[in-house]
Amino acid sequence: MSGTRSGISRAGSPAGGAALSRRGLLIGTASVSAVGLGGVAAGPAGATPAGTAAAPPAGAAAGPMVARDRIATAVLRLPGGSLVAQPFQADLHERLAAWLAFWSANSPAGWAEPVEVVGRAEPAGAGFLLVRVRYRRDDRAHDGFSADRADAAYWATLASLHHHFPAVTPDAGGIRVADGAAGSAGVPERLAFAAAACRELWGYREATVADWQRYANRALRRAGQTADIASRAGWATFTRTSLRLGLGTESY
Repeated sequence: MSGTRSGISRAGSPAGGAALSRRGLLIGTASVSAVGLGGVAAGPAGATPAGTAAAPPAGAAAGPMVARDRIATAVLRLPGGSLVAQPFQADLHERLAAWLAFWSANSPAGWAEPVEVVGRAEPAGAGFLLVRVRYRRDDRAHDGFSADRADAAYWATLASLHHHFPAVTPDAGGIRVADGAAGSAGVPERLAFAAAACRELWGYREATVADWQRYANRALRRAGQTADIASRAGWATFTRTSLRLGLGTESY
């Protein structure tokens, strides 16, 4: 299984970047998270976690544009079903490929690599609306995530997106992600997600945006983790374990 999933990342970069192995994604999770959480320590100012590309500073000029009909090895379709090359800023497309490899590496062992992503890139290429992810099992395609179902896989996928992107916003018909510098932008969405993950995935029904850190730390201890949620490593571990719990990879 690790051979098929590491192949995802080999095709993830338009330039054919280095592979991200399943083992590397699992044991290096504290290094791949690109974002901190408002009110949560995110490391030294200006520091970038090892293994991630530095996000461009606010106000920076848009990067080069690419047209892609795949994310990594998965076919990219519009919500209506059309298979067309969509416009992306190159950095965003590369981060989407790394995210998809991470999502797949933390999915159940019986799931083969994702074969289809449904979504729509914004015309300027700076954002992407994710609608569906499909994987292959028993020679058939199955939904691993669908934006129209608020089930455990929905919250798991939302966790994986918060692991990789500084701006993640549930929107009508999908989840919008955007590249850029981590900071205050998107903090309300991250707080809302964290509290909801504690309720919907971990079963702490009383968790709110005011006290979610207490419940998130409970979740981390339940998963056998020692990191504190008030750290970059804690946030990365919380989003990864939430992904694995929601997809059914682990039960904790």
